[in-house]
Amino acid sequence: MKSYHNRIHMNPDIMLGKPVIKGTRIPAELIVRKIGEGALTEDLLDAYPTITKEDIQAAILYAADNLANEVDLFLETGT
Repeated sequence: MKSYHNRIHMNPDIMLGKPVIKGTRIPAELIVRKIGEGALTEDLLDAYPTITKEDIQAAILYAADNLANEVDLFLETGT
């Protein structure tokens, strides 16, 4: 199973601590958002030449793991 742990990095001094592709200032969220908007791997590699296909896969895995562990709270509003 592939892992994102060696490719996604968080540092409070880089992009306010947002998860980024290691060695870059490219947020994982940006990569996932671009894919959601229809960008292909080749498009991302052309637009961001410092990243690799494995970095893109790591960003997707990071997002999936965070969604899998997300907890939603539903509060009654009294109406």
